Amino acid sequence: MYPTLTLLEGKESSVIFGHPWIFSGALQKSSKSVPHGSFVHVLNFNGEIIATGSYSSHGSIAVRVFDRQEVMIDSSWLERRLRQCLVRRKLMGFGPGTLTTGYRLVFGESDGIPGLVVDCYEETIVFQIATAALDRLRDQIVKALVAVFSPNVLIERSDIASRSEEGLEDVVKVHLGEDPGAVSFLENGVMFSTEPFTGQKTGFFLDQKNLRQWILEHSSVFKGGKVLNVFSYTGSAGIVAMKSGAQKVLNVDSSQTALEGCLAQAQLNDLRAGVFDIQKADGFQFLSQAPERSCDVVIVDPPALIKSRRDTEEGKKAYHFLNRAAMRLVKDGGVLITSSCSHFLSEEDFIFLLRRGSIQTGCRLETLAALGQSMDHPTSIYFPESKYLKTFCFQVNR
Repeated sequence: MYPTLTLLEGKESSVIFGHPWIFSGALQKSSKSVPHGSFVHVLNFNGEIIATGSYSSHGSIAVRVFDRQEVMIDSSWLERRLRQCLVRRKLMGFGPGTLTTGYRLVFGESDGIPGLVVDCYEETIVFQIATAALDRLRDQIVKALVAVFSPNVLIERSDIASRSEEGLEDVVKVHLGEDPGAVSFLENGVMFSTEPFTGQKTGFFLDQKNLRQWILEHSSVFKGGKVLNVFSYTGSAGIVAMKSGAQKVLNVDSSQTALEGCLAQAQLNDLRAGVFDIQKADGFQFLSQAPERSCDVVIVDPPALIKSRRDTEEGKKAYHFLNRAAMRLVKDGGVLITSSCSHFLSEEDFIFLLRRGSIQTGCRLETLAALGQSMDHPTSIYFPESKYLKTFCFQVNR
């Protein structure tokens, strides 16, 4: 039996309807003496258990719901939930013997394990713990991951900013096997590589599968064209642009390590320098200084520019600046591909910024596609906050 937290009268409806977060303002004051990082049972106003979750005294989200029953979150529970995640990925068409062997296995709340992310790259599994409660369950998590997925290598990349908010230090560790260095994997039949022990996030931006698939399916957009890929990271969008017939791709990133990853991807796909190039530069400066109407396609996929609500206004200005600058570079009739992965920028606000930028630069944006995160990063109907990635593909007319 875990410690209990009791909801205020009338505050149980969101839990009953499946939302995984309970905010501190919904709890009775007498409930808040529970230690930070505990697992808890949540009681309704009548004293009935309606959920089991993890408790945090840091921040406004007090409880993350794991189950809507009275359960113990142990290795047995974790194994059962992980097997459900594995079955779902098979139904999505991912896994051994398919065209996609690099994918997200567990996406936190959307997969019923708040605070846990698990990625698969062939036979290498990478996981990330974000909360104090799960941090205490590390050994059980490792045991469950090995039991369910049988990896050759198991790496932990718990080195995200949200851990400090939970009072946790970073943990980067190989739990099984050895650091594999570069790992190759398939996505929609295209070969990519990543270094999961040292790369950003868990090594690769797996959530942009839909964009890369769109690029592969629309060779008419790229054939014979000059493509600029800004904030390229390791160049995955540039790789598929070349596969779709682009004459030349320039990948721009401020990280030398990321650009070295671009070159590794190019070598893996037999692309030569002069056709698939890199340039170390700040994306903002590069876009503002590049010649107008010099590219057939411009891809702008920056890191999250709004990391918290207090950053919203400054972040909006940054997105507006980037996209307005990018519009200048696209030839008449060319294509702009732009993304935002900021949770705190709504799709409506993103569209407004794009519309304003188009008016200011004297162009019209005609929508070719509106994309989101790939299905291995599921958008839960019970958790609208799980939808975060917004990508638009526009024809730019003047």
